[in-house]
Amino acid sequence: MNKAILMGRLTRDPELRTTSNNVSVCTFTLAVDRNYKNRDGERLTDFIPIVVWRQQADFVSKYFSKGQRMLVVGSIQPRSYEDQSGQKRYVTEVIAEEVYFADSKRDSGSYYEEDREDRRTDQAEARSWKKPEPSEDDFFPGDSEDATSLPFDM
Repeated sequence: MNKAILMGRLTRDPELRTTSNNVSVCTFTLAVDRNYKNRDGERLTDFIPIVVWRQQADFVSKYFSKGQRMLVVGSIQPRSYEDQSGQKRYVTEVIAEEVYFADSKRDSGSYYEEDREDRRTDQAEARSWKKPEPSEDDFFPGDSEDATSLPFDM
């Protein structure tokens, strides 16, 4: 079984490209903190290269940016290639199958501002609401009536 589950922050904006067959591919690096601290009390960080294909690639390039926290589920895949000087290079990458937002709305800029504005509007509307004045044909009971009885009780 080859399954990698990583949570970390993007080190830079994702880079979207298209192959010669018109398939979207997006690459980025995820900074993932280790579970323990070293002797100096510092938490070490690993920088993991991630590759995402097709619709997931389009999604990542559109909705994620540098510094955002994300959760990636995929598999580890080694590959090799020749660089410009003709030397063989080896790379180990995570090929992402699933990508999720891991920041809360509060931590992710514009979402938080919109949400905060919506809450202010809702609170203002709640403060401005007043109980209607009772009338003879009103559904709501008046001050002298029992608030637990329904209008159709006999």
